Amino acid sequence: MKKILLIFFIINFNNLSFGSIKENIINNLQNIYNLSFNFEQNINGKIEKGNCMIEYPKKIFCNYDNTNNKILVSNGRSLVIKTKSGSYYRYSLKKTPLNYILDKNFLINEIQNLEERIIDNEFINFKILKEDNEINIFFNNTNYNLVGWQTLDIYQNLSITYISSLKTNQQLKSNIFKLPDSN
Repeated sequence: MKKILLIFFIINFNNLSFGSIKENIINNLQNIYNLSFNFEQNINGKIEKGNCMIEYPKKIFCNYDNTNNKILVSNGRSLVIKTKSGSYYRYSLKKTPLNYILDKNFLINEIQNLEERIIDNEFINFKILKEDNEINIFFNNTNYNLVGWQTLDIYQNLSITYISSLKTNQQLKSNIFKLPDSN
């Protein structure tokens, strides 16, 4: 009988520890209204760096450090990529993986229903499959902050984004998420 109780306790202890990881990530997300960070993005082997600001729900502004001085902006509905050389691309946010990554409530709901994977005792990963998109979200195993994401879109483009120098709940300019005009 003692062996059965011991096994029961060990199984439930493991379930509780996994549950607390999810709870910590969810609590952390619930208390975040915006994020500012540096990033390194690898899209099919092409590496770009810059900085971003995210304001939930679904707003993002990124400045790329490359020679084109590219910016990426979402006002919550549309996504614009613009370069100083004049290229201008506008997409419906709903048709991109960012639609899910920038939706804090969606992430929280998905995390509640998914099994986490611990990677090298350093990262917590959740794999989300949604409308022909595969999205892997990564959190720090110590402070439960977002550290990046990896997406595979319907065209099989692999995009990996690493986050560093993360700051939360900073004062942001109100017009930063205004879509730029086309030239």
